[in-house]
Amino acid sequence: MKQALLEVMRMNRICRMVLVTCLGSFILVIFYFQSMLHPVMRRNPFGVDICCRKGSRSPLQELYNPTQLELSNTAILHQMRRDQVTDTCRANSVSSRKRRVLTPNDLRHLVVDEDHELIYCYVPKVACTNWKRVMMVLTGRGKYSDPMEIPANEAHISSNLKTLNQYSIPEINHRLKSYMKFLFVREPFERLVSAYRNKFTQKYNTSFHKRYGTKIVKRQRKNATQEALRRGDDVKFEEFVAYLIDPHTQREEPFNEHWQTVYSLCHPCHIHYDLVGKYETLEEDSNYILQLAGVGSYLKFPTYAKSTRTTDEMTTEFFQNISSEHQTQLFEVYKLDFLMFNYSVPSYLKLE
Repeated sequence: MKQALLEVMRMNRICRMVLVTCLGSFILVIFYFQSMLHPVMRRNPFGVDICCRKGSRSPLQELYNPTQLELSNTAILHQMRRDQVTDTCRANSVSSRKRRVLTPNDLRHLVVDEDHELIYCYVPKVACTNWKRVMMVLTGRGKYSDPMEIPANEAHISSNLKTLNQYSIPEINHRLKSYMKFLFVREPFERLVSAYRNKFTQKYNTSFHKRYGTKIVKRQRKNATQEALRRGDDVKFEEFVAYLIDPHTQREEPFNEHWQTVYSLCHPCHIHYDLVGKYETLEEDSNYILQLAGVGSYLKFPTYAKSTRTTDEMTTEFFQNISSEHQTQLFEVYKLDFLMFNYSVPSYLKLE
């Protein structure tokens, strides 16, 4: 009797073990099929959760884990540019991080493309008109197909593009973490001369003449005529430079966006930009970004020869009449842009 009881207990243990094994196997099978049906999540180098759907890679994934050799080679160049920005911010932490908390107003230059998970910080006088046109094509959902068919003035209408300051704080943080962020930069003094030529030597820019030209003439020109004080349409480059380095100007109000520094417009010491494009390599960098976004096969960055474009030679001529004292003071204003984006001190400068 005792032997029979022990046998029954042994059989019960075996049955329980078999049952547990079967149940465990069944659970594993369920998890397997769930993993096949649902996308796997992994983290990118910056701790961002990115969904790895088969056949659908985000621009961030393609940037940091490229699948094509030519993208891998270009990625090395852009890593060097990112490192340059990071090193400069760290070395100049006092001046570059004066304000640690960004306000919505600081984000008004960051254009958002929801469909392709892109954020573009536009910098005036660095091909921003054409990049805004491209962003309108990307965000227009078929409304536009050719960037160059979009009139320039339409590209600058704020309602045609959505900027990051229009989102809630949680939405802003999510996009800053998971979207690919990029900007384009230009040699600082070449950009400055380009802004001066466009805003102060073109007769049609009467709004700039009235708002800034009259103020500059009044402050910087001795014995100015009443006509010059009223119209403000004949500002000399030397007067423009004197206005920029005048401490009263910097206390009065922020610089206009056309001559504001890039680090003040886009805040690269507070926002990690994944790509830093350059005006000097505009076409290559732009099309690389479009490739990463998965649209490079049907959308190319518009290029055209612009005979009036400001060149290095032109910039040299404009600085010939600027005193070494004023050159030194102006360089201090734009110094971080020179360092951050790896532009050397121009040979034509006579710094004190």
